[in-house]
Amino acid sequence: MKKKLLVTASTFPRWMNDTEPKFIYDLCMQLKKYYDVTALVPAAPKAKSVENMEGITVKRFRYFPVERLQTLAYPGAIVPRIKEKKARGLLVPFFFIAQYFATRREMKHCDAVLVNWFVPQGVTQSFLRRKKPYIVSGLGGDVTSLNGFPLSRIKQGIIDDAGAVTVVSDDLKKVLQAKYRNTDDIRVIPMGVDLTFFGPEHRDETLRAKYGKPIVLFVARLVEKKGARYLFEAMKDIDAKLLVVGNGPEMDMLQGKARELELDCDFLGPKNKDELKSIYASCDVFVAPSVIAANGDKDGLPVAILEAMASGAPIVASDIAGIAEAVVDGENGYLTEPKNVASLRKSIQRILDDEESRKEFSTNSVKLAKRFDFASIGEEYHQLIERMLQ
Repeated sequence: MKKKLLVTASTFPRWMNDTEPKFIYDLCMQLKKYYDVTALVPAAPKAKSVENMEGITVKRFRYFPVERLQTLAYPGAIVPRIKEKKARGLLVPFFFIAQYFATRREMKHCDAVLVNWFVPQGVTQSFLRRKKPYIVSGLGGDVTSLNGFPLSRIKQGIIDDAGAVTVVSDDLKKVLQAKYRNTDDIRVIPMGVDLTFFGPEHRDETLRAKYGKPIVLFVARLVEKKGARYLFEAMKDIDAKLLVVGNGPEMDMLQGKARELELDCDFLGPKNKDELKSIYASCDVFVAPSVIAANGDKDGLPVAILEAMASGAPIVASDIAGIAEAVVDGENGYLTEPKNVASLRKSIQRILDDEESRKEFSTNSVKLAKRFDFASIGEEYHQLIERMLQ
């Protein structure tokens, strides 16, 4: 009989073919090879309280009596949701209380827990009196921000109690080691990509014919750390179609900027994985102009970059440590200084102007993406969990 693994997270598909990021779901799909997996995630309007999604038991905890007001976690992520509408901050205490009791209830039936994000899941885990072996995984802003008192003390307790700590990049490992004790054994296990799903073979020539010009693609939440505003400025003198996939608090500002700069730009809104695979494979350049936000929040290693690489897209991205672990300057694209519009423009134009380099970058992106195969990453977590349980 398989051991029971509880996976806690705050980002998860609300239903099949949802546009919400699926990286925790994809990891669960790998882990179900070894465990009976239950994912405990926040409720959302119109989402089922309990369901089986391709062999994963999904339980969504309700954190407010009025269903339509359970809007803290979706769409997007908790911190941007609060920035977008400050009144949502009033839901935070209800969220933590509900998550605490839901996690305590599910802990009775599991052998181990995989806790995704130090905040809020790790915080909840730290307050549970009845302990089960757990791994805590730092994914980005939960590591680089929210490090003042009292959260710093809570985070230290999370690290001290954890059976193992993982992060998605070497940069995040260095951040934790600089700020916290008992961090010598942190494991770097990056986010992964499903190489059986994404690939250059999904290129859609009808999409390319529709626009009649090169396609520059941006896929991310429209929030400060993703740096979309710098891409918009860089595109002013580039004769290409800019496709923007995603939603978020910067949407209105970016739409205004696109009009102001007279960009040939389409805002496609959120897309699910089935829709994205042909969009990734059909672009000429994928751009990830990430920056460090004012509050210290920054990307670890965005899954969108890995999906674009697996699809054969040349990459132009900011030279931020986590990203630089996937994008090799001059091999599968170019790394640019964050917020440097001139460098961003030059790198995009350089790829668009050189068909031979573009093809070489495309081939190399697919090769480099193999390092992030979700099947291998699932096996790494399996070995780590087994060692923890022993």
